[in-house]
Amino acid sequence: MGSRFEITVIANDAEKGEQYIDLAVGEISRIEKLISSWDPASQTSEINRNAGIKAVKVDQELFDLIKRSIEISKLSDGAFDISYASMDKIWKFDGSMTNMPDENDIINSVSKVGYQNIILDKYNTSVFLKLSGMKIGFGAIGKGYAADKAKSLLVEKGVVSGIINASGDMNTWGFQPDGKEWKVAITNPMNKNKAFALMPVTNSAVVTSGNYEKFVTFNGKQYSHIIDPRTGYPTTGIISVTVFAPKAELADALATSIFVMGIEVGLNRMNQLPKIECIIIDDKGAIHTTQHSFIKMTNI
Repeated sequence: MGSRFEITVIANDAEKGEQYIDLAVGEISRIEKLISSWDPASQTSEINRNAGIKAVKVDQELFDLIKRSIEISKLSDGAFDISYASMDKIWKFDGSMTNMPDENDIINSVSKVGYQNIILDKYNTSVFLKLSGMKIGFGAIGKGYAADKAKSLLVEKGVVSGIINASGDMNTWGFQPDGKEWKVAITNPMNKNKAFALMPVTNSAVVTSGNYEKFVTFNGKQYSHIIDPRTGYPTTGIISVTVFAPKAELADALATSIFVMGIEVGLNRMNQLPKIECIIIDDKGAIHTTQHSFIKMTNI
């Protein structure tokens, strides 16, 4: 998945702990083979190859993941969309861009994006992409899903406590050996070498997305590497989003969605969801949180 996974488990001895970690690594590798759009042998690649041609029968697991992704697309009014993979890559965040792309090029870049064109057949567990050249990808949900599955497997095997950290997509359960809660440091986006808060996390997931490392600036305005799949334009106004949710898959998808929806709409939508909390930091450094938040920040 192009990401570094760090796995922490509490076990009676190091040998047992290593065995548990190996199980988690195996599960993560299994999921990658299923959902990777870079692996030509994956079912996801098979779906993409047959876009506009025919439906592809897939495993129930992949079918269900795509179905949940579409539900999040509907919830977010298309701010989250796994068919973003169809987008033409006209924005570059490696320092090589000197001018804004042409407006028509931006509009055309998302011409094949649209979750409404992902057709699911639950009776045959098949997936069909209506438009030729259309693609799906799980870059904004896959790491979280893999973290959830690895956690579930370890819990099933009797691991009482641990952390799955998928490059910032974290899922925790149980407590530290001393009985204290696990804690997650939230990066200060105004100074990425420091954290602005230490958050207790118990039996839940936390995901932070930021644009403080990949962005371009034109006419004094900063454009994030997170692009609105509906318009083709990069998001603006937000530099960091942290989401707390029961599962990392959902937290992962919602963090991306909030960037695209913006502060007001994003908070309003999150306030309507049970057991979801978020912290948004805007480009002025101001902090915005969901209502009735259980989040308790410890400044550090």
